[in-house]
Amino acid sequence: MAKLLERLNADLRDAMRARDALRTSVLRMLLTRIKEKQVEKGVDSPLDDKQIELVMASFAKQRRDSAEAFDKAGRTDLRDKEIREREIVMAYLPEQLDDAAVRAVLQEIVGETGASTPGDLGRVMGAAMKRLRGRVDGGRVQALAREILGR
Repeated sequence: MAKLLERLNADLRDAMRARDALRTSVLRMLLTRIKEKQVEKGVDSPLDDKQIELVMASFAKQRRDSAEAFDKAGRTDLRDKEIREREIVMAYLPEQLDDAAVRAVLQEIVGETGASTPGDLGRVMGAAMKRLRGRVDGGRVQALAREILGR
């Protein structure tokens, strides 16, 4: 079993013992998503930590998007709940890269691929997301790549 999955299960038990309703709910939702992904992939092939991190990153992104939508709708109570849920998930993910680190990786990729125009964005994004997946939001990568390529 993946170490991250073991940690999530142990933390779920601890949250249940502590009667932490929010943490229990978030961890149950995460474990359900992980199980769904495993079933989608095939019952005989358990997910490794990297695959679990991708599921968790997707879950965190959904929480962020929901918080933004609730904020626009003036529902600060629901926005705050989504933000708290995202913070719980982010604690399990690797540290997110800052813009300077992402720019450095993008500059390296631009040099490797020979990209020089905004039309090369697809090539740069493909390589960048392979290297950066789970450590930075794709929207931020795309914005920085466009900036570097002069779009």
